[in-house]
Amino acid sequence: MPSILIVDDDVKLCEMLEDYFARHDIATTIRHDGECGLETVDKGVYDLMLLDVMLPGMDGLEVLRHLRQFSDIYVLLLTARGEPADRISGLRLGADDYLPKPFVLEELFERIQAILRRRPGRIAPASANSSKSKLQRVGLTIDVVTRSVSYGGAVLDLTNIEVTLLEMFLQSPGIVLTREELAIRVFQRPFHPFDRSLDMYVSRLRRKLRISTPLSNHIKTIRSSGYLFSTVDSDQSPC
Repeated sequence: MPSILIVDDDVKLCEMLEDYFARHDIATTIRHDGECGLETVDKGVYDLMLLDVMLPGMDGLEVLRHLRQFSDIYVLLLTARGEPADRISGLRLGADDYLPKPFVLEELFERIQAILRRRPGRIAPASANSSKSKLQRVGLTIDVVTRSVSYGGAVLDLTNIEVTLLEMFLQSPGIVLTREELAIRVFQRPFHPFDRSLDMYVSRLRRKLRISTPLSNHIKTIRSSGYLFSTVDSDQSPC
């Protein structure tokens, strides 16, 4: 189980992150100021630090400057300020990534996953039954173990969320999948009618399919309900 140290003075944000990461089997430790954050890193073992730039007292950039004197822990900076100078300063001081506030939780999760994949010696889990580790339909192949998607031998550049969406579509061709069930499976949280995250990811998936395959029109929007993946070729544009 990955372990993340969150150093941020926003108590409500930390509570939300703690709950979200727990549902993704990620252990979290929370500190609300830079000095405590540095002491905690020095005494413990963590895979990654989420570090707010705008901390009271010692700000995040100063924390990072001190941190790099004794630790090579991965650091993802968070800040409400999005000026290029802040991003450049953080990266020069040794940050591994940078995400402005406010952010989408799923994007934060994907960025963390991308950073943790850099760990040396990372080995993909073995499949107990290779014949069940691949899902194939309309020319697409999803390797459910490596979470990779290919079409005609070419690997598509999809995020884990996009792969999960596509996997659900291919498992239920011709069946309307409601926004509620998609949100629970993909984001592991209930659907909220004002949350546009799901529609945003479906739009991104369509765009990537359009670039690499002729299949973008196969994802149909079902008004007031959800989405349907059609295995029938169509020249009509998606809704």
